[in-house]
Formats: sequence, structure tokens, C-alpha cells
Amino acid sequence: MLLTIYDWFWWDRLWLPYNLTWTDLEDRDGRVYAKASDLWITLPLALLFLVVRQAFELYVATPLANLLNVKDKVRLKATPNTVLEDFYISTSKHPKQLDIEALSKKAGYSLRQVERWFRRRRNQDRPSLLKKFREASWRFIFYLIAFIAGLAALIDKPWFYDLKEVWKGFPTLTLLPSQYWYYMIELGFYWSLLFSVASDVKRKDFKEQIIHHLATIILISFSWCVNYIRAGTLIMLVHDSADYLLESAKMFNYAGWKNTCNAIFIVFAAVFIITRLVIFPFWILHCTWVYPTELYPPFFGYYFFNGLLAVLQLLHIFWACLILRMAWKFITGNYVEDERSDREETDNSEEGEEEKEAKEVQKNGPVSNGHLALNNNHRKTEKKYLTKSGTVSGVSKTLKLTWKRAGLTGRINALRLQQSHQR
Repeated sequence: MLLTIYDWFWWDRLWLPYNLTWTDLEDRDGRVYAKASDLWITLPLALLFLVVRQAFELYVATPLANLLNVKDKVRLKATPNTVLEDFYISTSKHPKQLDIEALSKKAGYSLRQVERWFRRRRNQDRPSLLKKFREASWRFIFYLIAFIAGLAALIDKPWFYDLKEVWKGFPTLTLLPSQYWYYMIELGFYWSLLFSVASDVKRKDFKEQIIHHLATIILISFSWCVNYIRAGTLIMLVHDSADYLLESAKMFNYAGWKNTCNAIFIVFAAVFIITRLVIFPFWILHCTWVYPTELYPPFFGYYFFNGLLAVLQLLHIFWACLILRMAWKFITGNYVEDERSDREETDNSEEGEEEKEAKEVQKNGPVSNGHLALNNNHRKTEKKYLTKSGTVSGVSKTLKLTWKRAGLTGRINALRLQQSHQR
């Protein structure tokens, strides 16, 4: 059964033109062709990338973050509570009002304390500023090196300037060493991104990123197997041309260099729009959709390849909309955030409230069961009222009486002013 599935999957008519078979792509007469077995090396390369990334973030990105004065925000930790922790892990990180009321009774906390506990617990799971800086710096280094290496490998090739040369001599296009390593390194890197997606910063476009990684891996692998290598290298170069600019803008944003971040973002937006919404659809897609039909009739592999490119183009449009939103905020003078992929799922209001509480803790001292301890002035005031009224309820009565007197005085003054006008 497995052999039947294997034969069906590698059926010539699925992936190759009608007059071509897999035997035609075997090495002969000094010509070297891409082989599907070569792709296995990308998995060890992906693991190597993960190891190199850990070393880079520890010995390069972290000292760089210290040099740029990248500091983490103060975050208060949630008090250990078994009832709330079990609900947080097994049920939901955002409990509804009914859940909060039930948890309040079980845990012996007030409603406000339960809400505060969940907010702090969510903030504990949020990635630190240092983690985001290290991740951005790693991707910046790779995308920059990949773009420079890809440009060096293609700058002297005729199909870099004339896209009709992409299909000249197809399918008997010999494999170049530069193309081999360009493919293996790019594919290994995207495998590493897919492997580390669970531990990386979870961003607003998390699902779109997963789709992008999978589509890219399948697209690179497929173009390798069917010898669409010239088109594949052009596609990878177009994608690498803008990504390193985005990552560098993030790095400066985390470092607090807002003006530098905004300037780089403007350049990134222009490069992204030109490469992803102009060059990619009107040059690359036109090259893969129109020119091949001049050599052979369309077949399944032809539609499959262009279908994956269409998925990438839809993602480009999605990200372009986010970028344009950012550009509009920048033009109108609002703060520029990373709408594309750098906003966590935690609400900004929670972060702001947490920062206020952290400042209050630093000012007034530690917390107890989610409530701030009273400072000395509060204790003196409370003691003064307790001396006069005897109890805490007396304090409330005193305050109410003061408010009533103030309101009565205001009414008397208003009546006097009205009578003076009448006179």
C-alpha cells in the first residue's frame, strides 16, 4: 500500500510536463540536476540554526541589548493560588464575569483581586522586551546575509535582468553550486522558524505566519524537485529584500530610538510595497504563469506552483493593509506601532494598569493579597478619624456629613446670589 501511495505521489503526469519524466532529470553528460533526496539535509540544518540562534542571542544579541539600553518593564507576579492557577491552565486565561464570581468564592478573594490576579498571571507569560529584541536581531542578521548572498548569486545571471531567460532550456537546466546552497540554507531557516514557533513571540498575525512558513517550505521544496530553481531564487530574493528592514526597525523600537525606527519603517514600507505588490505580482507571477505555457500545456504541477504563489500574494496584501494603517498613523502624528507582527494579544489597557500598580508598589511598598499596603500618611489619617469617630464606619459617616455640609453651603450661596440679582 505504501509503495502504491509512493508511486502515485511521484507520478510524472502530476508534477512534470507531458513530455518529461523523472529519468530525464537524472545526472548525465556533466549536467547536475536537483534531487528530492537533497532536501533531507535541510532538517539537520534547521537544528543547526536553532543552536546557532541560541549562541547568537546569548553572546551577541544580549550584549547589544545592554549597549542600546534595552530594559524590561517592571511586572508584578501573581500570588501563588492553586484554584486560580488550575482555572488559568485548564479553562481560560480570560475568565468571564460568572467565572470570576465563582472563583472569588473558591479562592477567598474579592472580585477585584481575582481580576488583578489573572491580569498579572497573563503578564507573566508575556515575552520580555529583551526576548523580543534578541529575536528581532537574529532575524535581522539572517535576512540581511541571505539578501546579500542571494543578490551576489544572481547579479551576474541573465535571468536576473530578463525573466524569459528563467525558462530558456527548461527542463534541462543544470544546477549551480550557488543555487544549491541558497536553497538549502533558506529552506533550513524556514524549517527552524516552524520548529521554534511555539517558543517565539506570539504576534497578532500568528496564524498568517504559520501559513506563510508552510507555503514557503512547500514552495521551495516543490520548485527544487521540478527544477523551477531559477524562478525559486528570484522569489526568495524578492522576499528577503524587505524583511531585514522590518527587523531592524523593531530593534530600534525596542531600544527606544523612535525617530530612527520611524525612518527605517518608511524605507521598509516603500520597499515592501514595491517588491510585494508590484514586482512580485506583475513580474514574478507573470513569469511563472504566462511564459511556461509557451513551452508546454498547463498541468497539475503548474497550477500547484502558481497556487502557492497566489497564497503568498494574499498574505502580502494582508500585511500591506497593516503597513498602510501604520503609515496613516505616522502621517497623522500618532505613535507608530508594529501593526504587522509585533503586537501581543494582551490588551494595552492591562499593561498600562499593571505599570501604574508597579509604580505604586515602588512608592508605597509591597502588596498583600493583591492590595497595596497603606503608607504612613494613610495610617495617620485613618488613626485620626478612628480617634474622632471610634470605628471605620465612623470615618464614612464623618465624610458623608462633610459632603452634605458642603452641598448645603453651595445651595445657600446660590440662593443668595439669585436674590441679589433679583434686587
